[in-house]
Amino acid sequence: MNLTPVQLNWALAGTVVVLLSMATGVGQILSRKPRLGINPHAVKAFNARLRAWWVICCLLAIAFLSRELTIILFGLISFWALREFITLTPTRAGDHRALFWVFFFFTPLHYLLIYFDQYELYSILIPVYAFLFIPLRIAIAGDTKRFLERVAKIQSGLLVCVYCLGFAPAILYLDIGEYAQRSRLLFFLIVMSLVSEALQFIWDRLYGRNVISESINGTRTWEGMLGGSASAALVGLTYHLFFHPFHEYWHTALVSLLIAVMGFAGAMTMSAIKRDRGVKDFGTLVEGHGGVLDRIDTICFAAPVFYHVARQLLMA
Repeated sequence: MNLTPVQLNWALAGTVVVLLSMATGVGQILSRKPRLGINPHAVKAFNARLRAWWVICCLLAIAFLSRELTIILFGLISFWALREFITLTPTRAGDHRALFWVFFFFTPLHYLLIYFDQYELYSILIPVYAFLFIPLRIAIAGDTKRFLERVAKIQSGLLVCVYCLGFAPAILYLDIGEYAQRSRLLFFLIVMSLVSEALQFIWDRLYGRNVISESINGTRTWEGMLGGSASAALVGLTYHLFFHPFHEYWHTALVSLLIAVMGFAGAMTMSAIKRDRGVKDFGTLVEGHGGVLDRIDTICFAAPVFYHVARQLLMA
């Protein structure tokens, strides 16, 4: 039976709900069966991740309903993630005026340009105009103490939390057919980011031997990164059999692998920032597993790369 694009979207959503329900059931069984010999801390972390994934996937269903609501949702997530990032690092009085412009001008303007599908403008607004404005505004304040460090901190937060994440809802404007197909592509990005994170987590726990960087993240191993990324590519192949996000099966596998690698890059980079600041999490908004930025770090790094690769593959 051939499904319409809308029916295909809801079939995809139902599949994700079933898989999350099964994973939640397994997590609850493991938490009540300590005799199985699995590290209880790993089980607790796994269940915490599942709770966050439920929230993310429920919110993502908005993309199936309204492009406008999706833009607003990601704009609010960007605002909160940037707040967590800036709160984590010390600021001085000379930064406050620049931060006002960052939060209440550049961030909403970036998403407003995405809403009006102005790729030529939103693709350069932050990395050109905002990045030039921030050091100028701080310099005008006359405070030169740790000037470069303060400028770089604000620019980094704006780049990761707003500019990079903004490419996720921008997928809904790609000229690749019906809106249902575009929303399904956004769903693919989010789901594969979560799946690759879970697979790397599992490979780390089962086969991890060679830690990549003990001082940054003692649980991230080469085996986890390589095995989890390769497994994500296989999941992408399975996904392609039913939902065909790209024209060729090997395109889907390659993009899935790319999402996994970029998600790993995001997790490691954010871990380095947290270790530098001496904290475990960016915040506490997501129950049981840190703040918003702790949950979207993989998506932030994967979104701009995925957007431009998908743009080339589907619009060529």
